[in-house]
Amino acid sequence: MPVGIMADEELKTVEALENENEAAADNVSTEVANASEKIEALTVDDAPAKGDGKKKKNKNKSGKGPNKEQTNPPTIPIAELYPDGNFPEGEITEHGPAEGIDERTAKERFSSEEKRALDRLHQDIYQEIRHAAEAHRQTRKYMRDWIKPGMTMIQICEELESTARRLIGEDGLKAGLAFPTGCSRNHCAAHYTPNTGDTTVLEYDDVVKIDFGTHINGRIIDCAFTLSFNPRYDPLVKGVQEATEAGIKASGVDVRLCDVGAAVQEVMESHEVELDGQVYQVKPIRNLNGHSIGPYRIHAGKTVPIVKGGETTRMEENEFYAIETFGSTGRGQVHDDMDCSHYMKNFDQQFVPLRLQSSKQLLNLINKNFGTLAFCKRWLERAGASRYAMALKDLCDKGVVDAYPPLCDIKGCYTAQFEHTILLRPTCKEIISRGDDY
Repeated sequence: MPVGIMADEELKTVEALENENEAAADNVSTEVANASEKIEALTVDDAPAKGDGKKKKNKNKSGKGPNKEQTNPPTIPIAELYPDGNFPEGEITEHGPAEGIDERTAKERFSSEEKRALDRLHQDIYQEIRHAAEAHRQTRKYMRDWIKPGMTMIQICEELESTARRLIGEDGLKAGLAFPTGCSRNHCAAHYTPNTGDTTVLEYDDVVKIDFGTHINGRIIDCAFTLSFNPRYDPLVKGVQEATEAGIKASGVDVRLCDVGAAVQEVMESHEVELDGQVYQVKPIRNLNGHSIGPYRIHAGKTVPIVKGGETTRMEENEFYAIETFGSTGRGQVHDDMDCSHYMKNFDQQFVPLRLQSSKQLLNLINKNFGTLAFCKRWLERAGASRYAMALKDLCDKGVVDAYPPLCDIKGCYTAQFEHTILLRPTCKEIISRGDDY
């Protein structure tokens, strides 16, 4: 039979089939529409409407404020302030423009029904991380006013940690602190917290980085800020904070990690600080980076550089990132120095046979209290460990536990740090740890 020609009987059969298909399609469309209406009625759509671009910071998605007012100093757990389980959102923005991805595509994510449906699938995770973020915000708001020169570093850490534990509602590995409180001073950029017996005092001329984390069910907030009391350091602090904001703005789904680093470096190096008659360019500390965050894993595999170059790997939907930047008046490169205080169980380490009974006991204590979250010597002692030095060294030598010594630039220089945790939702970018302070 020539193409395009049909017998009358065949034509009637085809027409009947087409009519049946159209009727079936109408029924499917009606059922989908009804299901969509039911889903909309049962769920809360917290994605901003098309064209909003940005929502008000820390707005509770239920539209209600806290159930009761927080005390001063803060003592009421965050869960009691928001008993309905709807915790304040962070700042909502569009995803950063990516190479090969036009701005229109990023905007369309806001109103895409498919992306909004994906958002709704992860609401339990979003609420957990927002819970941790609110505990972090309220803790640091209190501590920023409380910390004063003349206090010992142990005094500062203990006050911060006890406050954060109360607010997060510490509950074993379900809720608590995600890593030791960093309070690195001056040329020390990161990973310093005082060990027992450390009598270091915070001075008026110190530049101190306060870096601490909270978590709910392993969903970690990693967020840091810099305090200085002498205004001569303000240009350094301002430069690093603006560089962090540039990194946050550049981040987003499909953005290359190296492009975030380039944005950070450009802004940071545009700042200068004058100290004792000498002008210093603010340098990014090139061997310190931001990073992706996973459940109970503070460094989840992807690195966010703060200088140009680096990986061309792209950011993806529903990834968490710590966008952190460090600036220095020194060389812009750090090395291990001073006594070690930070430790963390190796996330990827398989079973390792241990011969020392003391090592087995210490590992059991670490598993019970910290799992794969970071800890410090003070926390081991708080958990009941004593005379553990040899056992800890044995665990480190065997690769079961990794040591993270303080990271320092050249002596005499000054370093600053700012950091936020962001969530790359399918519809938007949520700066989860954003607060009124920074």
